[in-house]
Amino acid sequence: MSSRALSLQAYLATTRGSGSSDMPALPPRPPGRLVWAHATGAERGRALASLCARLMAQHPDASVILSGDMVAHDDMPHVAAPPERLADCVTYMRHLAPDVVLWAGGALRPALLSAARQEGAHLVALDLEPEGIETPAAARWLPDPAPATLALFHSLYSTDERAARRLRRLGMEPARVHAAQPLLDAEMPLPCDETQHEEIAGLMAGRPVWLAARLRGLEARDVLSAHRQAVRLNHRLLLVIVPATEEDADRAERAAAASQLRVCNWDAGETPDENTQVLLTEGPEQLGLWYRLAPLAFLGGSLLTGHGGEDPFEAATLGTAILYGPNVGRHLASYTRLVGAGAARIVRDADSLATAVLQLIAPDAAAQMAHAGWEVISSGAELVDEVIAEVADILDAKATV
Repeated sequence: MSSRALSLQAYLATTRGSGSSDMPALPPRPPGRLVWAHATGAERGRALASLCARLMAQHPDASVILSGDMVAHDDMPHVAAPPERLADCVTYMRHLAPDVVLWAGGALRPALLSAARQEGAHLVALDLEPEGIETPAAARWLPDPAPATLALFHSLYSTDERAARRLRRLGMEPARVHAAQPLLDAEMPLPCDETQHEEIAGLMAGRPVWLAARLRGLEARDVLSAHRQAVRLNHRLLLVIVPATEEDADRAERAAAASQLRVCNWDAGETPDENTQVLLTEGPEQLGLWYRLAPLAFLGGSLLTGHGGEDPFEAATLGTAILYGPNVGRHLASYTRLVGAGAARIVRDADSLATAVLQLIAPDAAAQMAHAGWEVISSGAELVDEVIAEVADILDAKATV
């Protein structure tokens, strides 16, 4: 037996014993082929759930169970993972008997993953990066079980080439290691009525347009202040405001009325003309239309604390350059990646927002940022397609057995 295998066996020996009282209640196993998906971290969990939703759309005869830092999603229930005790892990995996395990993140569970492999599951690791690979604390004298745990996976998708090299240096078979990208929470693009798009584009007659999407609370006041500054230097500039909720729409309407700007209320049936400075909507129902019309967007819920920002890939998927405030904790990794690619820029207040709008509303500047965002989205889509293809092949092969 290799030293790597011995390290896993030594770790598993410390987890033996009778089952614990912390074992979660297990629902009946769904019939047919089953994918069990586990993620650490809320943002990674949302990304993996998005991948699983696409998998189910393409493979409707399969079922998906979510675990870890994921929430129940449509037809995908959440079942908590068991404690890291071998007896509990074996009971859990024997009951669910997943055909495929999707494991996102480097927080490894050796006993749980070993039990899944023993039950014949095909194991796929996603979003692996060198600094994030870890296992539960064990006795100091035990060798690190991480390399042996990684070796349980049939496929390992790293976040970049550097991480892939680290995995190969740990002894992973090169054929199993894929130099990929971070897992992205990229939903399908928001829909848009093409006829309406052409009509509104004609009404705007080539005017420069920027969008304030999903505004929260008093953010409309700051956005309108920024727009007042910007239109002094760019008189044809048009702002489209899309509040996040009905309550936010009421605040935005009051702020617009007090702004001394010429406002068109879209949902009241008003039509913008050459003199319109602000187009006000009541909610995000037609946001797919406005993203397509505006090359530059400020994403709300980010200037104020308590909201955590909005998903930036919603805008990037539709080719929109992105501005955002400092409070985006719910989607920090996504914003960080887009900033690194040159697809997004942070602003702090109304003054910096006005400056950024004037700089980036130029077609070449917005197009450069939008292209950078699209490259990020495209690379993430390639990873999703590759993983879905691998899982589909395994499910098809098991269906014929």
